[in-house]
Amino acid sequence: MLDAAAPSGVPLGAPRPPGGSSSFELDFMSRYRGPRLRITRRLGDLPGLTRKSAKRSYPPGQHGQARRKRSEYAIRLEEKQKLRFNYGISERQLVRYVKKARAQEGSTGTNLLKLLENRLDNVCFRLGFGPTVPGARQLVNHGHVTVNGRVVDIPSYQCKAGDVVAIRERKQSKKLAEANLEFPGLANIPPHLELDKNKQVAKVISKCEREWVALEINELLVVEFYSRKV
Repeated sequence: MLDAAAPSGVPLGAPRPPGGSSSFELDFMSRYRGPRLRITRRLGDLPGLTRKSAKRSYPPGQHGQARRKRSEYAIRLEEKQKLRFNYGISERQLVRYVKKARAQEGSTGTNLLKLLENRLDNVCFRLGFGPTVPGARQLVNHGHVTVNGRVVDIPSYQCKAGDVVAIRERKQSKKLAEANLEFPGLANIPPHLELDKNKQVAKVISKCEREWVALEINELLVVEFYSRKV
């Protein structure tokens, strides 16, 4: 039996690669819906996944407090998992983004981060329309967000310079966004976005610069992880 979520059809119950951990098993999943603090305890702060902080600083599980030397594979895997969980994307989606980033001019790692930052659900999160990326994705999925005056319910829509992202002119939509804007997930709006908080309308000025990516990530390790796979 093959797992449909695995990028290469990995059989269920297949042995883990060297240095693998329980986080490797999560690669088989299309999109994680389990306890979010369990993930942040293993991978560190993920502002897009949750605004809560774990009370325990060590990874979950029976051997969470044990100090073990991680292999190079495990280190690269964790960096890749940070991207997946922070932006809420599946393994297959991330592979496609890596291919797109590689095809563009410039640094593959930087290009990858810019592609993920310009997803509509993430743009809504950075604007404060949603408390987290999953929360912002729900707004998009339910038709509460418009782009250039038209309802767009595709979270992966790539926002580009000049796009006007706004909350739909409906009482329910406005009320949801207003509540989220009072307590945004991140304190500062990056300079590539302009927001009129009262009107709940924003404009995309450019692509996100590397220094304004809120996630602590070594994108070069992610590129290295996929160097022999993609």
